[in-house]
Amino acid sequence: MHSTATPATPATSVTPAATAVTATHCPYCALQCGMGLTAGSEGGVEVVERAAFPVNKGALCGKGRTAPALLSSRVRLTEPLVRSHATGKLTPATWEEALDRIADELSRARAEHGADACGVFGGGGLTNEKAYALGKFARVALGTSQIDYNGRFCMSSAAAAGQRAFGLDRGLPFPLEDIPRTGCVILVGSNLAETMPPALRYLTELRENGGTLIVVDPRRTRTAEQADLHLAPRPGTDLALALGLLHLVVAGGRTDEAFIEERTVGWEEARAAAMAHWPELVERITGVPVPQLRETVRMFCDAETSMVLTARGPEQQSKGTDTVGAWINLCLATGRAGRPLSGYGCLTGQGNGQGGREHGQKADQLPGYRKLTDPAARAHVAEVWGVDPDSLPGPGRSAYELLDALGGDIKTLLLMGSNPVVSAPRAAHVEERLRSLDFLAVADVVLSETAELADVVLPVTQWAEETGTVTNLEGRVLLRRQAVSAPHGVRSDLEVLHGLAERLGHGKKFPTDPQEVFEELRRASAGGAADYSGISYERLREGEGEGVFWPCPRGEEGEGSAEGTEGTGGADSAEGARGVRAVHPGSPRLFLDRFATEDGRARFVPVAHRAAAEEPDAEYPVLLTTGRVLAQYQSGAQTRRVEELNAAAPGPFVEIHPRLAARLGIAEGEAVAVVSRRGRAVAPARVTSAIRSDTVFMPFHWAGEGRANSLTHPALDPVSRMPEFKVCAVRLEPVESPSGTEAAASTDTAEAAAPTDAARAAGGPGPSGRG
Repeated sequence: MHSTATPATPATSVTPAATAVTATHCPYCALQCGMGLTAGSEGGVEVVERAAFPVNKGALCGKGRTAPALLSSRVRLTEPLVRSHATGKLTPATWEEALDRIADELSRARAEHGADACGVFGGGGLTNEKAYALGKFARVALGTSQIDYNGRFCMSSAAAAGQRAFGLDRGLPFPLEDIPRTGCVILVGSNLAETMPPALRYLTELRENGGTLIVVDPRRTRTAEQADLHLAPRPGTDLALALGLLHLVVAGGRTDEAFIEERTVGWEEARAAAMAHWPELVERITGVPVPQLRETVRMFCDAETSMVLTARGPEQQSKGTDTVGAWINLCLATGRAGRPLSGYGCLTGQGNGQGGREHGQKADQLPGYRKLTDPAARAHVAEVWGVDPDSLPGPGRSAYELLDALGGDIKTLLLMGSNPVVSAPRAAHVEERLRSLDFLAVADVVLSETAELADVVLPVTQWAEETGTVTNLEGRVLLRRQAVSAPHGVRSDLEVLHGLAERLGHGKKFPTDPQEVFEELRRASAGGAADYSGISYERLREGEGEGVFWPCPRGEEGEGSAEGTEGTGGADSAEGARGVRAVHPGSPRLFLDRFATEDGRARFVPVAHRAAAEEPDAEYPVLLTTGRVLAQYQSGAQTRRVEELNAAAPGPFVEIHPRLAARLGIAEGEAVAVVSRRGRAVAPARVTSAIRSDTVFMPFHWAGEGRANSLTHPALDPVSRMPEFKVCAVRLEPVESPSGTEAAASTDTAEAAAPTDAARAAGGPGPSGRG
């Protein structure tokens, strides 16, 4: 059940670029905590506190503290690997051999099947420069529409809801520093204490300042333990909960009629939809008692200012966009949006989840958060790229739909910075689709479970070995600086894309210097919703490196201030005292004057509760929900290689309520099989009263028999195309074999036919079965 990845020792094979402290940022979550890197006493790299950075003020979680362990050449890739046609094994190769083979296979697929036979899959951890270059590579060098990224699995529902309501998607429309100063926070589906530990201080300070915290989560997590009120709804019912709260707001006369009249449209329809969800009905759907619903409304409305913050809990559902929309409606109806210290925000998860979805690696977007279907957007970006607008392909498939199509009309796949064998829903099926490809190329730092399936694996630089920008959950654009030299034989993703583009006849369009790429990104984003044109590497290096909030259009050097920019929904530079446009200061707070819609008004969207795609029944009577633990991150490809983190969280588990455990005869620590219609996973039971008795919880960081995503449902939200990770129907079974081998056999024939992890690690057949 535990990872077989080799634990990392402190990095000893890297060369510090300087003995001074390099100011940079953590490679993990979207907080992008500030840290310093310096030469260690025994030759490696040490993390030092960077107290001046405002987001974390020097605090780091265990993942951040141990991040340099991944710089060790003992655990990361240091040379290209190419699968031998003769033996079927991955063997070392030169860069020229590896790039030639990828280019040849991409060219062959295009020639035989058309450009859309080439798929591209990116990651929410790629820097802005890499995400931008990857989207450009797909559309210019390959001419394919088939590009998306794993951020689709993270924030897409919140992004879609924010676009519908406000005309703009930025995770937080205000800086984190505003949270402790508000009066009440409703935190929906976030275990901040374990997923973003340094951010917990904002909630602690909120309560110290007299504010109140309401946490919505089916589990009593470490975060829920900090709350003044904990609501534990049945998984998949967050939409009904939000509607029930809005019903009570209306019934209690707590709406802000002046705000609704002056700054919104669509209220009557949204009001009517909410009034169909009366409290007793909502209690029956959610399991949250009516007195708790009433207390929530009282706490939220009695406070002078309030916020709603959502995370993956309500978002990773087949109705995630409507669910987030219902929480936004609650904010709008009470005047808790577009005002200081109030509003709706999404706690973005992945390290560059915000920037990663703004600059073109998403199936329907061009840089600057432009729409691929907008002729003006296509013309602008095409001019920057030096191509004909008509040559740009249209929108492609979303992430899961792209993965599901592999081996069909998509014959080859270039994948960067993602591990869908572990992270995708219905993972056994996705693994089978990856194996069915004619050709798979993976660029990554480590030999992930997905990389093990590839025909070519390219070793690429990571956070401390390269310079690049990222955009954190506040919309704060930051500069991560190179602190050490990469091992010999490792290249950057930008060099990879240049090398491939050169072989495909487009090399000059793909520079390898990140600052040069960012300068092009600035031009491509200019005038778009996510306008970075006023941000430069020089600005990001200034002062304490606090970053610049987008939108930040290009201004002109001159006299005058940039008054009045903070709070606008758009991105207009301020006029200086003498009519000269000043340098734009960035936009830490959005929507205070107007929303980013054509008329400046926010949109209510009428929504109604609907059931999850798969509800419990007699055969699968229990609900499964998934999530993260403190010491691991995402698919675990990196954190499972760090000895300290593995010691803290060595493997998967199944969280079960004592009543359910007693009814099924399951004891603490006993191996239990969790079975859904898509597969089977095995892990030790963790019996706890911190979860609902109708629900079990599994973390999703592990591969093999404990892979939680073998179970999850791929049903997609109709707007965001987000899969339903957070709720599906399962049953629990005892495990008869001590090793769990029999119990881990999948009910999915595709998974049952797949080689074992051990066989893959030993160099078994690749996706096409050649060898």
